[in-house]
This record gives sequence, structure tokens and C-alpha cells, in this order.
Amino acid sequence: MELKKYRKEDSAIICSWIKDEKSLYQWSADRIGKFPLEDNDLNEHYAPAMESNKFIPLSAFDEKDNLVGHLFIRYPNEDDASIVRFGFVIVDPLLRGCGNGKKMLQLAINYAHNVLGASKITLGVFTNNDSARYCYESVGFRPAGSTRMYKMPMGEWECTEMELRIE
Repeated sequence: MELKKYRKEDSAIICSWIKDEKSLYQWSADRIGKFPLEDNDLNEHYAPAMESNKFIPLSAFDEKDNLVGHLFIRYPNEDDASIVRFGFVIVDPLLRGCGNGKKMLQLAINYAHNVLGASKITLGVFTNNDSARYCYESVGFRPAGSTRMYKMPMGEWECTEMELRIE
């Protein structure tokens, strides 16, 4: 597996992985604001952030150059480059449960540390998304002690903040 810069043509494939509203909200916290997703929706959502050097969307490809996963890295604090945040973490549904999420996260952690110089990575995970939480924990993320409630079209969901400190 290899992480590469997100390409506009990745949007259609990634959007096709979101098969139901619950999956959409677990993945994006309703940031995109519509379901079902259309091919270009991710590009349109990313467009404003892409103009900044504080937003880095990455796609994961297998050895045959097939898109298998995606996430973005952003800087949550304008004046602190030592902390980055992962978001929109997703793996092709047909390839889940085989270590692909873990492998993609390990590559992203290495990128955040070795290329971006980050010493701490944060992310949020909904408590109704056990498989994502287990995946994050498998690479070293731990609950950071705070939770927030989000109003989703499907009700109120609790989100746990997680972090990973890199030495």
C-alpha cells in the first residue's frame, strides 16, 4: 500500500463507498450535508480547503494502483504545526477487516511525523462506530478524555476525541 496525493478522480470512487446515511454520518459527521453522494461531491467539499497548505488529502493505493482508502490531514491550530488531525478516514468496504485500515493509518502516521513534523495526531470517532475505534486503537490512538454530542439527522451521537503522541 502507498499513500499518494488525492486526485480529483478519486472523488467518484470514494463517494461510491458510502452506501447509506449512517455510514455517511459516521464518516463525515454530516459535513457534506447530503445523501446520496454524487461523483464530484468530495471535490466540491474539499475545494475551499485545498487553497490552503493546512489541508492535505491523501488516497491509499494497492500494489496494482487501485484506490483502497482515503483520509485527510489538517492543522487544527493555525499557529501550532506540531499537532495535526485526521479526518474522513475510509477504506473500500470490500477491503475492510483485513488490516487495510491499520496499514493506511500507519502510513499516514509516518507521513504526519516524518514529512509534516507532527508530534501529536488527533481525530474524532463516534461511539456507534466500534470497528473504526478498534482500528484507531490498533495503531496507538487513545481516548483523549473529552466527548462531544453531535446532532445528526438520525439523532444525537456521541463522539470521542482520540489522540496519538509520536516520539
